[in-house]
Amino acid sequence: MLTEIWVPLLGGLVLLILGGDFLVRGAVQVAERLGVSPLVIGLTLVGFGTSMPELVTSVRAALSGAPGIAYGNIVGSNIANILLIVGASALVTPVVVARAALRRDAAVMLVVAAAFAALALVVPFGPLVGGGFVLALVAYIWLTIQQERRGAPTGALHDKEVALGAVDPALEPGGRHPAIWTALALALGGLVAILLGGGLLVDGAVTLARTFGISETVIGLTIVAIGTSMPELVTSLVAALRRQGDVAFGNIVGSNIYNILGIGGATALIAPGTVPVEIARFDALVMLGVTLLLVLVAATGLKVDRREGGVLLAGYGIYLFALWP
Repeated sequence: MLTEIWVPLLGGLVLLILGGDFLVRGAVQVAERLGVSPLVIGLTLVGFGTSMPELVTSVRAALSGAPGIAYGNIVGSNIANILLIVGASALVTPVVVARAALRRDAAVMLVVAAAFAALALVVPFGPLVGGGFVLALVAYIWLTIQQERRGAPTGALHDKEVALGAVDPALEPGGRHPAIWTALALALGGLVAILLGGGLLVDGAVTLARTFGISETVIGLTIVAIGTSMPELVTSLVAALRRQGDVAFGNIVGSNIYNILGIGGATALIAPGTVPVEIARFDALVMLGVTLLLVLVAATGLKVDRREGGVLLAGYGIYLFALWP
C-alpha cells in the first residue's frame, strides 16, 4: 500500500520538477531562435512555463473529481510561498523590496488574492470566473511589458526570470543554445513529463487521502502545494544566498499572481466546479491575510528582515498544525 502511495507521489513530483525545467529551457531557446525579445520571453514563457506543474496538477485533480486537491494546490502554494519561502529566504538574508515591485506587483497580488477569496465564497468557478482571471493575467502582463519597454526592466516578473537564470544559466538571455529542433524536443519532452507527473501526483494524493482517512483538501493544501512550490523555494533561496533579496521577493509575488489568475483561471475554464467550502471559508481567507501581512511588512522599511522571516516561518508551522489531523 505504501508503494501505491509514495511511488506515485514522489515520482510525480520528480517528473513535474524536471519537466518544468525542460519545458522552460526548450521554450526559451526556441523563442530566442525565432527572434522574440528577451523582455517578452521573461514575462511570458518563463512565467507560464514555471507554473505548468501547478497548472497540470490542479486541472488534472479537478477533472478527476478532487477539487480539494485542485484548489488546495493553488491556495496552499500561495500560503507556502509567503510564509515558508519568504520566511526561509529572509533568514538567509534580509529580503529587500523594490519600490516598483511594491507599488505595482505586490498591489496586484493583494487585489487578486482578495478577488479569489471573495468569489470563492459566493459563486462557482466556471467559465465566467475563469475567463475573467485569464483576461486579467493577460492585461497585467501586457501592462508590465508596456511599462518595462519604456525603461529598465523591474518588478516581479522580471525578478522571477532573474531568479531562474541564477539557478539555470541556460535561461539567461543571449546564452549559447542548441539547434531549434533540439530545443523543441526538449520542450515537448518537458511537457510530456509534466503531464505524466501531474497524473501520478494526483493519483498518489487521492490514494493517500483515502487510505489514511485524511481530507483531500488537507493533502492538496500541504503535500501537493509544498511539492509543486519546490522550484520557487530553490530559486528564492539561491537568490537569497547570492544576496539578491529583491529578486527573491519578486519571484514569490510573480508566482502568486500566476497561481491565482493563470492556474485558477485555467482550472475554472477547463474543469468548472465549486471551491470546497472549507477552503473558501478558511484557507482562502488565510491566504488573503498572509498576503496582506507580507505587503504591510514589505512596506515598512522596504524589506523583510530575519526577525520577520522567523515570524513568517512560525506562522506556517501554526497553519500546518491547525490543518493536519
